[in-house]
Amino acid sequence: MGDVEKVKDEALQMMGVFQVLPRLVVFDLDFTLWPFYCECRSKNDAPSLFPHSRGILHALKDKGIDAAIASKSPTPDIAKTFLDKLSITSMFVAKEIYYTGTHKTEHFQRIHSKTGVPFNSMLFFDDDDNNIPPVSEMGVTSILVRNRNGLTLGAFREGLTNFSQNWNASKRKGKRRT
Repeated sequence: MGDVEKVKDEALQMMGVFQVLPRLVVFDLDFTLWPFYCECRSKNDAPSLFPHSRGILHALKDKGIDAAIASKSPTPDIAKTFLDKLSITSMFVAKEIYYTGTHKTEHFQRIHSKTGVPFNSMLFFDDDDNNIPPVSEMGVTSILVRNRNGLTLGAFREGLTNFSQNWNASKRKGKRRT
């Protein structure tokens, strides 16, 4: 069994522990799914993913959970070329890849419009801590991937745990209001 299969199996086992899972998992690209900035690369380069990224993406697909991209890349053409070269373009139901001076709230508004998934049913991974608070304020469970390690099984577990806690807390608040 290859590394991708091992990571996929571990991610699937991890998801099996939680009673509630996100309907949509949104990823940043640079230093989240892959270990570089697109604007520092050429379309001719051979891109690579962080070691756990592909396995986690396959686990989400197997579990029937949609994935999307929210990237502020100033070179969306390179990012899209790399997604194609890595054969993962089809794994995403929405790809919001464009530069904006704001924190990814516009990206999430567009993702919500395209998918219909409520913000509180989304889980987001990003390496830029400037994006975490404004997206979290929208109701999205947002996880900072640290130390230039990108998406790891540990970050994925943290995301699932926080999502479950946020979901349960929002349901308790909802019950108190009725």
